[in-house]
Amino acid sequence: MYPGGTGNRLLAALPPADFDLLTPELETVTLEQDTVLLQAGGRTEHVFFPHAGAITLMVDMANGQTVATALVGREGAIGSLSVLGPSPSAITAIVRMAGTASRLPASRFHAAFSRSPAIRYALQTHIRATLVQLQLGAACNALHPVKARMGRWMLHLRDHSDDDMLPLTQETLSQILGVRRTTVTLLMRSLRASGAIRSERRGQIEIDRPRLAAVACECHATMRREIDEVFSTRRSVSGTAAQSAEIVHSPGG
Repeated sequence: MYPGGTGNRLLAALPPADFDLLTPELETVTLEQDTVLLQAGGRTEHVFFPHAGAITLMVDMANGQTVATALVGREGAIGSLSVLGPSPSAITAIVRMAGTASRLPASRFHAAFSRSPAIRYALQTHIRATLVQLQLGAACNALHPVKARMGRWMLHLRDHSDDDMLPLTQETLSQILGVRRTTVTLLMRSLRASGAIRSERRGQIEIDRPRLAAVACECHATMRREIDEVFSTRRSVSGTAAQSAEIVHSPGG
C-alpha cells in the first residue's frame, strides 16, 4: 500500500518509509452511520484515519445533554491523541456520515509515532486543525444564535458529502447543537420557509447550499479557510527538516 493511494490527508502526506511503519497492521474498514468509534471514559483501542464520511466529537454532560465540539473527516484521525498519555478519552466520537477508514491498533501507532518524525509532524498538523475548530467553535457557541450554528454544522457535514442530501435527523441535530428537539423543529420550519432546506423526510435533509450559507454564521467559511491554511503551509517532512518536527505543546501555541 502506498500512501499517495489513501484517501486520508495525513496518511497520504507521509513518506513511504514512514508509512511502512504502519502497514503491517493497517486495515480498511467501513464506518457505519451512528457507530461509536471512541467512548468517553474508555480506552483507545484503535486509531482511525477516515477516507470518507464524517465523525463528530461529542462532549457528554452529567445530566445527559450532549454537544458537538469538532468534526473529523479525511483531513484528520480519531484516537491519535492517545499518544499523549494513557488517560481515558474525554470525548465520544460518533460516525454521522458513513464512509471508510484505515484502522490501526493504538499500540502500533504509538510505536510508529516514537520512531518517525514524519508521523509526529502529521499528528501536529492534525492537532493544529482540530484546535482551529475548538477555538472558533467555542466563540461561535457563545456569540451566535442557534439558527446560525445549525446552518454552520449542516454546511460542515455537506463538505464531507457527495450531494446536498444529508443523512440527518432532528434528534441528531439536537445532540450536535446541545438544544432541545423542539428548538430544532422550530428552526427547521424557519429554514424551510427561507428555502435553505428544500425537503426533509425521515433521516434525510436536503439543503440548498447557497441559501443555507446565507443563514449560517461566518464560522463555517472561517474554519475552512484556516484549516486549509494549516495543510497548505505543511512543510516537507524529510531529511533534516523532519528532525525538527515537534508536537504542539499547548492550545495557545
